Amino acid sequence: MTDGAPGPLRPLRPARPAPPAPAPAPEPTGPEPLRPVLAIVPVKGLSSAKTRLSEVLDAADRRALVLAMLADVLMNLRRCAAIDRVVVVTDDREARHRAIAESADVVPDDGAISHSEAALRGIAAAAHPHERVLLAPGDCPLVTVEDLEALLSVPQPPVVVVPDRHGTGTNALLLDPPDAMEPSFGPDSLRRHLQTAAGLGLQAVSTVVPSLALDIDTADDLATLRARFGSLRGGAPATRGVIAGIRG
Repeated sequence: MTDGAPGPLRPLRPARPAPPAPAPAPEPTGPEPLRPVLAIVPVKGLSSAKTRLSEVLDAADRRALVLAMLADVLMNLRRCAAIDRVVVVTDDREARHRAIAESADVVPDDGAISHSEAALRGIAAAAHPHERVLLAPGDCPLVTVEDLEALLSVPQPPVVVVPDRHGTGTNALLLDPPDAMEPSFGPDSLRRHLQTAAGLGLQAVSTVVPSLALDIDTADDLATLRARFGSLRGGAPATRGVIAGIRG
């Protein structure tokens, strides 16, 4: 028996390309990290500070009170984890020394004639575009770290106005970015700040921060502070000490 001739070879089929690998699932993304906060505290020359308290305090007591309130405010700003830097804007020698003692940087106010101008000096000299700026008062000694954290540790619109206890003035202003708008402190400034933001097309809110509501400008403010000290335990140690040493 003989083998038959081999038949023709069949061409090999090309291998099928492997199916494409599935695209990797996108990494879960959370909210954008909050931008760091620069706190700016404008402080007037102490010789002309708190003149509306002159009916109940002499010049030496007013000076001591201003420095004590500043120390208490700076202490809590520095302790707030949400605040990256603290800057005091002043040309006053004693205020400068107090700021340095509380680990704050100092920017000269260059003769600024108003709280708003001094705040702008601080923004121009110290703020970076990637920061948020908190324009903070130096005369709200009851401010707490907890209230600061609650304000600064959550996303906020570009302009946040913190009103005084009367609901008409502005005790603090949070701006994101720092040059979102120019501050305009003074009487009726709550309405003015909200209107300015609206005119610039910026979202703005008024947010009550309980421990920033009482600023000390008048004899009535001082009486309210004394009453609060009687009902609150702890807080504002420097201011408490000065108040305790003032007769009346």
